[in-house]
Amino acid sequence: MHNKPCIVQRDRTILLETAHADAEAAREQLAQYADLIKSPASFHTYRLTPLSLWNAAAGGMTAEAISSSLQSLSRWDVPAALLEEVRQLVGRYGQLSLLPHPTLECALLLSGNEEALMQELTSHRSLREIGVRLISPKEAEVPSDRRGVLKQEMTRLGYPVLDHAGYMDGQYLNILWRGEKSGSGRLEDSNEGSNDQRFELRDYQQKAAESFRDVGGEGGNGVLVLPCGAGKTVIGIAAMRELQCETLILTSNTTSVRQWIAELLQKTTLSMEEIGEYSGQRKQVRPVTVATYHILTHRQGKGEEQQHMKLFNERRWGLIIYDEVHLLPAPVFRATADIQATRRLGLTATLVREDGRESDVFSLIGPKRYEMPWKRLEVQGWIASVTCTEIKVPLPDEIREACEAAGKREQYRLAAENPSKLDVIRQLVDVHKDAQTLIIGQYLDQLHAISRELQAPLITGQMTQDQRNEWYNAFREGTVRVLVVSKVANFAVDLPDASVAIEVSGSYGSRQEEAQRLGRLLRPKSGENRAYFYALVTEDSREEIFAIRRQLFLIEQGYEYHAIHAKKPAAFLDLIAMRHPRSYQNPDGKEVSWR
Repeated sequence: MHNKPCIVQRDRTILLETAHADAEAAREQLAQYADLIKSPASFHTYRLTPLSLWNAAAGGMTAEAISSSLQSLSRWDVPAALLEEVRQLVGRYGQLSLLPHPTLECALLLSGNEEALMQELTSHRSLREIGVRLISPKEAEVPSDRRGVLKQEMTRLGYPVLDHAGYMDGQYLNILWRGEKSGSGRLEDSNEGSNDQRFELRDYQQKAAESFRDVGGEGGNGVLVLPCGAGKTVIGIAAMRELQCETLILTSNTTSVRQWIAELLQKTTLSMEEIGEYSGQRKQVRPVTVATYHILTHRQGKGEEQQHMKLFNERRWGLIIYDEVHLLPAPVFRATADIQATRRLGLTATLVREDGRESDVFSLIGPKRYEMPWKRLEVQGWIASVTCTEIKVPLPDEIREACEAAGKREQYRLAAENPSKLDVIRQLVDVHKDAQTLIIGQYLDQLHAISRELQAPLITGQMTQDQRNEWYNAFREGTVRVLVVSKVANFAVDLPDASVAIEVSGSYGSRQEEAQRLGRLLRPKSGENRAYFYALVTEDSREEIFAIRRQLFLIEQGYEYHAIHAKKPAAFLDLIAMRHPRSYQNPDGKEVSWR
């Protein structure tokens, strides 16, 4: 018993000993029902939260299975009070259901398993203001137009609601894979230049799509979590094909809009006339419409209404797909609360939100229906194997003195823009002189300096979309080997040949940004299918504090950051040796092993 990898504590925290032989297997179990909150070298700290337990329950885990897992991992007996708390929290998932009203179209029924619970909940002032009214010991009426707001409030109160109220079908739209036979037996292929080979989903993509199906009222809403490069777009298309309905797709930027359109045209029988782009440049509303979050939330001036929100009601959508759902802006949450009768699918690489609104994704888009661990896809060869390295860069004395006199925000920026990073970048680019390399940062002055030094093109938000696409295409074709990019490239940029990323600065402790940046490298590579991610962090600075938080999500996924010091002469010889999977001797004669 004492030789197990975890210490389970009464306050719902779990300490995982990272050096333990079973640490990796334990991490895979914990990731199913707990959140990683700290990752120092010796012990990683996880926490059981109501949301992590409810997402586990939505995926089919029982309280007994979670308790059994905790007991199998724990070095000492798991506190009985904690096991009881797990049982109670998991038990709340499924206690309340939202059902169609048998006689009123303008109302729904909130049904509970216990009379006392219904009496307690309906006494809350917030629920009375929503219009919840008890009509029998175990049932209450709810105005149907308050469906989303009710689910948000119930999640806040600690009682998630299973939504069985049903969904409208939306306008019918025939969607088939290219080369797929129609019901008449005829081979469907409406796109020019296409062939008769039918597109096939990978096994995990098929399972993800199936998890969204509307079975017994359980489906029709929810979030699918898969790493960048795993094919979330084709999973969304598979859901469209299953439902055969007009669809609104919301995503993060115009580049992503056009990637969705390209995938739809390449893989389905939909024609260009059936697909619309709704962005800053075009306003096409068609049976399948792909829009950006930014255009939905755009307003002419402060205090003006967001005119493009009407897109939610422009057609009889049968499905709304929220791509990069972790980026969903607050106004879109409010609009989503009003359209709960429309099926909703969220796609993301991470459920982490820096604004803490994961519960709103859970209640308004739906619970986590499927998750594919990043490392499992790596082992199967569907995504590249990435080596992560944190390089600690010393700060020049004159800047350190400036930091001491500056406020905290300025201290962070001075450390992030550390000019000593430029020498490190130059050497890394030389180490990987044959690789397609992205240099990613937050601050434009810093990025301009790097661009000038390396004579490499710089992509920023100030560029037009057409200019950005020209440089992206040059990078894909190999005529440009090094590309310097601002945060506009954090999301949805499809650069399959990128095999090196150098992160020079970032948005404080943003875990989602770190995950998305590493995601730029995950597309499978020819040959050894390997990639390299470097995070340059100023040593003994505020940037170092935030870097620890940035790395949390990827560490939870099984990635390990190897820390080296740029001031050591052997550092970059060490980097080269990291290409070898087991061990090497550094110039000091010391044997070093890499996992």
